[in-house]
Amino acid sequence: GSTNQSFTIIVSDGTPPTIITQNITLQLDELGSVLTITASDLDNGSLDASGIATITIDIATFDCSNVGDNTVTLTVTDVNGNVSTGTSIVTIEDDVAPTAIAVASYTLQLDEFGSDISITVEDIDNGSTDNCSIATMTIDKDAFNCESLGGNTVTLTVTDLSGNSTTATTIITVEDN
Repeated sequence: GSTNQSFTIIVSDGTPPTIITQNITLQLDELGSVLTITASDLDNGSLDASGIATITIDIATFDCSNVGDNTVTLTVTDVNGNVSTGTSIVTIEDDVAPTAIAVASYTLQLDEFGSDISITVEDIDNGSTDNCSIATMTIDKDAFNCESLGGNTVTLTVTDLSGNSTTATTIITVEDN
C-alpha cells in the first residue's frame, strides 16, 4: 500500500540585500543654507529577492561646516530583517564668492614730518560678508607718505574658506595740512 505523510518546508531568507550606492555633489547657495538629502538620493537601485523594507542614511543635513567630501552610510533592510550597508560620498561645494564692501573714501593727514601713515583692512572694510565664512581680507597698499598726496586707489580683497574671492576699491586721500 501507500502511505501519505505531510510535512512543512520552511524557507529561510538569510541573504542580505544587494546595496548599490551613488556619490552626489551639492552646491551651497548664497546664504549657505542647510542642504537636506534623503536615502533615495544615494540609493542607486539596491535590490532584494524578498523585497526591501527600509532604506536609511546616517547623515541627512549639510551646511558650511561640511564643505568637502562627507562619507554617508546607506543601510538597506529587507522584509526578513537582513541588512546591508554601503557608503556614498556627498561632496558639498561652496562656489559663491564673498561680497566685498569697502568704504567709499578715507582721508589721511600727514604729520609735520611727512612720515609714513599706515591703514589696516579694518579701516577699509565696510561690512564684507560671505555665505559661509571669510578666511582673509587684505589690502594692496597700506602705507602712505608725501609721495602719496592726493587720491590713491586701494583694493580690498576678500577670500572665503573655499578659496572664492572678490574685490572692492576705495580712494585714500592723503592731505598735507
